[in-house]
Amino acid sequence: MTESIFKPKPVDELTFMDDGMFQEVLRNPEICAELVERLLHIQVNHIEYPELEKTIAPYYTTKGVRLDVYLKDTDKIIDVEMQSYPQDALGKRTRYYQSMIDMDSLMKGQDYSELKDSYILFICKRDPFKDEQKKYYGLPCYTFKNTCLENPAVNLNDKSLKVIYNASAYSEEKDEQVRTFLHFIHTNEPGEDDFTNRLSSLVEQIKDNEKFRRDYAAMNLHDRDITRAAKQEGLRQGLAQGAQQKAVEAAK
Repeated sequence: MTESIFKPKPVDELTFMDDGMFQEVLRNPEICAELVERLLHIQVNHIEYPELEKTIAPYYTTKGVRLDVYLKDTDKIIDVEMQSYPQDALGKRTRYYQSMIDMDSLMKGQDYSELKDSYILFICKRDPFKDEQKKYYGLPCYTFKNTCLENPAVNLNDKSLKVIYNASAYSEEKDEQVRTFLHFIHTNEPGEDDFTNRLSSLVEQIKDNEKFRRDYAAMNLHDRDITRAAKQEGLRQGLAQGAQQKAVEAAK
């Protein structure tokens, strides 16, 4: 049985949406703050630190979650995620991210009343939501907050918000700044918008950075080793199950 070859995307072909490049671009606090302000329509007063691919695992027995970009404002905690391809159970994923963010805050000694406003922002290239007939809803933005079913005017006021953008429906977005950004995500064409042009230029600068190229190569080597180990373990388990089945049949 031949092993499939792991083929990472070459550095020179990376776009803003690619894993590694997205995190590296948002390592710039000003860029990160401007992106958050544009998509969440909030004012970011001060970024304490952008913590890229932060791993939150409160206990060694729990499943940790690796956040693409996890940053703190003075009164907000914001998680920014890029989804270049469809992910299963996106809703439950946001639920788990929210719980990990809150746990991370509480373990630092905060009381419930001291929890900061929480924002989980997903930027998706494709529409992540379908109806029962498997038809896409086609909205450029989906915003979720906890309200009362019996009376929508009643807000749980848990200070949490989940915003999911669908770049494939960029033409339906009314806000011009958001629309140009979603168009950039969908097509990789910055157009005439100043912010998307800065993003595009920063991507090209990062491609020429030797440290990033080394780090990207090391990341792909690590991913390749994990993929190979997983395949080998799957093959080993398959052989063991096959041998067990044969033994059962022979016994019969």
